[in-house]
Amino acid sequence: MEEMWAEELDLETCMRHLRADVIGRLGMVTDGFPIVLPVNYRVVETLGLMWVVLRTRPGNVIDEASTQVAFEIDGVDLAHGRAWSVLVRGMLAHIDADTAGFRERFDPEPWITTDRDSWLVIEPFSITGRELHSSDDRWAYHPRAYL
Repeated sequence: MEEMWAEELDLETCMRHLRADVIGRLGMVTDGFPIVLPVNYRVVETLGLMWVVLRTRPGNVIDEASTQVAFEIDGVDLAHGRAWSVLVRGMLAHIDADTAGFRERFDPEPWITTDRDSWLVIEPFSITGRELHSSDDRWAYHPRAYL
C-alpha cells in the first residue's frame, strides 16, 4: 500500500485555487444540523479586501443561512495521486448588488439564473488549505487521454 502525506498550503496557493474555480460548496447550520450545498461563486479582490460572492434565490436555505459559514473547494488528480482542498471560514452578509457597480463588476454568473436576485458575500476570517500527496512514483498515464 502506498504512503500518503498531507501538506499545508500557503495563502497564495489557496488564493490561486480560489481564483481559478467557479463552483464550491457552502456549509452552514440549519435547524441545528450542518448542511452543505453546491454554489457558483466569484472571488472579489479590491482595495486590499477579499470576498467570496454568491447569488441565490430569495427565501431559500442559503439566503436565510446564519452569518457564520464555511466555503470549500477541492480538486483531485488521480493520475498523479494528488488532491487538494481549500477552506474559507467567514461571515455571510447580504449586499445591495446595485451599490458601486457591484452587479456589473462582480457577478458570480450562477448556472441557474432564474430568480437569483439575492446577493451574498463571505468575508473570510480564515483561509486554509491542504494538499495530499502519494509517495507512489507511478507513470502519469490515463487511458482517457488516448480515446
